[in-house]
Amino acid sequence: MTKTILDSNYLFPGQKSIYKGKVRDVYNIDNKYLLMIVSDRISAFDVVLPKGIPYKGQVLNQIAAKFLDATNDIVPNWKIATPDPTVTFGHKCEPYPVEMIVRAFLTGSSWRTYKNGAREICGIKIPDGMREHQRFEKPIITPTTKAEQGRHDEDISRSEIIKNGLISEEDYLQIEKYTMEVFMRGSEIALQHGLILVDTKYEFGKKDGKIYLIDEINTPDSSRYFYADNYQENFEKSLPQKQLSKEFVREWLMDNGFQGQAGQQIPEMTDMFVNKVSERYIELYENITGEKFVKSDISNVPERIEGNCRQFLNNFKSE
Repeated sequence: MTKTILDSNYLFPGQKSIYKGKVRDVYNIDNKYLLMIVSDRISAFDVVLPKGIPYKGQVLNQIAAKFLDATNDIVPNWKIATPDPTVTFGHKCEPYPVEMIVRAFLTGSSWRTYKNGAREICGIKIPDGMREHQRFEKPIITPTTKAEQGRHDEDISRSEIIKNGLISEEDYLQIEKYTMEVFMRGSEIALQHGLILVDTKYEFGKKDGKIYLIDEINTPDSSRYFYADNYQENFEKSLPQKQLSKEFVREWLMDNGFQGQAGQQIPEMTDMFVNKVSERYIELYENITGEKFVKSDISNVPERIEGNCRQFLNNFKSE
């Protein structure tokens, strides 16, 4: 009985390499495709916690798949199929070295920067007199460089990206257009479910001369959502906004004396706590998609994933 997947070391047909991130294990198939397994690992304060969260990988993978499908009329994306509830198979693209961050509100890191006196973010002027969680007149794009593992991403402006040759001007202007259109579509969908898409990040790549939207989109791991029904009242009263994110995990860790600093011990993750986190992720899924979450068979997750992926790859190769 293995109810979560914490690590994977499969050997699939055509496999060339494996890349392992904090949450995702990505298999290179024939240097043409990627098989992305969204594990049940959970990280906070740049630390991967010792226990997996049942259904977490399924939640993130299926949210991303739904939003990729809902925006593929705007921009081509890397997804070809989801051979398992926790797996996406798609095109291997050459990633652009920049992440596109879209912000509709002055919150999070942008608020901290503003509060410290800055009135410009990534070359975009921000007016005086704004307050935390205030909506911008229109959403802004604040790109960051994609840092190597262990280093922080850094803000960068459109002019610097083009001047430094990170992305050609023609491609960058097209990526900006795609970014804003995908964000607006995501915002419309969120509002239908009583949510506000506050900010998010998108990544793009290129294959055979065509720009693709890649990786995950609009998940609670890559985005911030507010609840729409009490946003205005909370803003007018300068109250914290009710957020839909994994912030509750960070709060539990802090309450138990852990913030990822040297010498600190990760608190024991009891079965009760793990189940509570699992329930919250399922709640996130149902709020974001407006659909009932259908639990997959977790009697042996690693075995299920391997079987589904092998069957899919064998059929895919024979097509």
